[in-house]
Amino acid sequence: MLRTTIMGLCLAAALASPAAAHFQELLPSADVLPEGGTVDLDLVFTHPMDRGPHMQMEKPLRFGMLREGQTTDLLPKLVETVNGGKTAWRTSIDLKEPGTAIFFVEPKPYWEPAEGKYIIHYTKVVVDSFSTGEGWDEMVGLPVEIRPLTRPSGLWTGNLFTGVVTKGGQPVPYAEVEIEFVNDGSVTAPNDAFITQVLKADANGTFSYAMPRAGWWGFAALTEAETTMKSPEGKDVPVEAGALIWVKATDMGKAP
Repeated sequence: MLRTTIMGLCLAAALASPAAAHFQELLPSADVLPEGGTVDLDLVFTHPMDRGPHMQMEKPLRFGMLREGQTTDLLPKLVETVNGGKTAWRTSIDLKEPGTAIFFVEPKPYWEPAEGKYIIHYTKVVVDSFSTGEGWDEMVGLPVEIRPLTRPSGLWTGNLFTGVVTKGGQPVPYAEVEIEFVNDGSVTAPNDAFITQVLKADANGTFSYAMPRAGWWGFAALTEAETTMKSPEGKDVPVEAGALIWVKATDMGKAP
């Protein structure tokens, strides 16, 4: 009886705890390449602020680069790796020419049994080669996507990042946006309320957030897909379609 009671209490505590935010990371080694060159990109599915746990990430359905209106398929360049004991992906891309490269990924749907739904986070990040400051607001055309109104590269700590949540190319009024910092271990949240920052876009789908610390910040606008999918048990379940963009803040006086 004691064992059963303890197990019941543990289950109740788990259900009462706030759900950890899933974030599809797509992090480059730099947001700006002043002289061009090679950028390394890591694709990990995890909880950034908590530094885990990591989730198994199967090979994406799409991974590419948008540059000057041209899309390049980079899926064959992905190399399987391990991060946090789970499968992740990595690649290196040489940006020889000036201009902005927008890297994006459409991961394979992830089944989350705790929430009873599939998760697809359409994710992108901007890398500026030769510090041109051009082309950063070009849209990939993902089903759900954040349109940056602030250039998402070359930002100081404390800068206000502003974007518009879109679905099917149209703004999403009052969309919920979750924000997390990629914690290097230097930040301890006072309590769970500080782990994931949450805000609502306005009636035009526009949101803003001032990044208080140097490092990478993920902005995840969560929407529900129009269609359902079959769970492993064969039931129709919802699909969380997230629009993610990663933005780096840099302290003044420090190199990126």
